[in-house]
Amino acid sequence: MEIERPPTAFENKVFDALHLIPRGMVTTYGILGNYISCRSAQAIGQALRRNPFTPGTPCHRVVKGDLTIGGFAGERDGEPIRRKRNLMESEGVRFLANGSIDPKCCYRFDE
Repeated sequence: MEIERPPTAFENKVFDALHLIPRGMVTTYGILGNYISCRSAQAIGQALRRNPFTPGTPCHRVVKGDLTIGGFAGERDGEPIRRKRNLMESEGVRFLANGSIDPKCCYRFDE
């Protein structure tokens, strides 16, 4: 059983950045890391996994660098991944025939 705790300063920095990603767009762990000055995609992933503010803080808008879905809710396949894709599609994120996300839907924070 995980002990509930308030978000750390680092986690809040990640969560604040998520609010800048518009509906219909995603960003990658690497792009998000560059924006918040963090080189660890794993640290970002752990912060996203601990997001207590879902769905209002949209952790589902962060994907792998190759624009594939990546993980969600601590899982890499199954129902959580279907739920992540459904959330993204409901917001207007477009997917290519190979299952990856249309690069036009990638938000870079400097736009």
